[in-house]
Amino acid sequence: VQAKALIRAFYGKEASRFYFVGCSEGGREGLTEAQRYPDDFQGIIAGAPAINWNHLNTRGLWDELALLETPESYIPPAKLPILQNAAIAACDTLDDAKDGFIENPSLCHFDPATVQCKGSDTSGCLTAPQVTAAKKIYDPLNNPRTGALIEAGFSPGGEAVPANWPIWVTGASAPQLGIGKLFANQFFADMVFENPKWDPKSFNFDADVKFMDDKLGATLNSMDPNLGAFKAHGGKLIQYHGWSDAAIPPLGSVEYFESVQKAMGNTKGFYRLFMVPTMSHCAGGPGATMFGNAGGFEAPQEDADHDVVLALERWAEQGKEPDRIIATGYVDGNPTKGVAMTHPLCPYPQVAHYKGTGDTKDAANFVCEAPRAKSKK
Repeated sequence: VQAKALIRAFYGKEASRFYFVGCSEGGREGLTEAQRYPDDFQGIIAGAPAINWNHLNTRGLWDELALLETPESYIPPAKLPILQNAAIAACDTLDDAKDGFIENPSLCHFDPATVQCKGSDTSGCLTAPQVTAAKKIYDPLNNPRTGALIEAGFSPGGEAVPANWPIWVTGASAPQLGIGKLFANQFFADMVFENPKWDPKSFNFDADVKFMDDKLGATLNSMDPNLGAFKAHGGKLIQYHGWSDAAIPPLGSVEYFESVQKAMGNTKGFYRLFMVPTMSHCAGGPGATMFGNAGGFEAPQEDADHDVVLALERWAEQGKEPDRIIATGYVDGNPTKGVAMTHPLCPYPQVAHYKGTGDTKDAANFVCEAPRAKSKK
């Protein structure tokens, strides 16, 4: 509101277009705009949104309790490659391409018990308590009484990437753990219970979740699936989320997108979700994760096929729908060293499938289509 007043005062006229670009909490703010203030922006990019702030912190608390349940439960960073490598081995070729990463981890039914030690603890396996902790981190968090979903679990395939579990989940050591624990403990002690002496082990995942939602849900969460007013305004919304995000479970974006579809029908004309294989929280990752000129991204070409911001502008101003966006990965993550790979990002629920010939690191050799198969492992 104030920005519009400044623009009007300085230029003597209204701006012709308003766009919003944000990620993480900024992504949640973008969805809040679409839900609560639908006339503010013609276009919104909401990356890795913290849609359900309350339940996201509940997830962080759950993972903390899982990793600290016993002294033997903690999974040290040195063992995270065991999980990552086993998950990729189980699910790499679901897109028909053996390229070293999982295209759609939601179809990967990786069981960490496959890497459990057969005998004594070694550096090449996980102990039974560590496997139990890993399962809790991967699995959805449900209400113990009703079975209702509280928050999605984290996706397999990127556990050992330095910006992922070593930062957000396990941290460098116990009992400090990662940033998820820090967020959760401060949120519950300071905002939910307003008690600096609150004990995480006292949390009731039934009654306390209801108390939290009743107290803060309407203010902090951005879960409303009715985007009718935003659509009627002519707004366009692009949401994206990295499949290896260890700060905000990527399936949360899928669940919100599907809730909007259920409430409004097909949203193809104004709202699309793009899931990004291997991408960490908002940016980075070992694959092709550069696809924009904001939020830490760097597009290799200034065109709407490679740049999510330009794709949004073209959609809002020319009506050309973004059927895919080309992401780029650089050698050693450094643009000055050259392009290592390109990969298409497809509008959910489509995924990129390898055509069967050509370089698997070239986006031209993939097609966006419906998922074909599910992992049995």
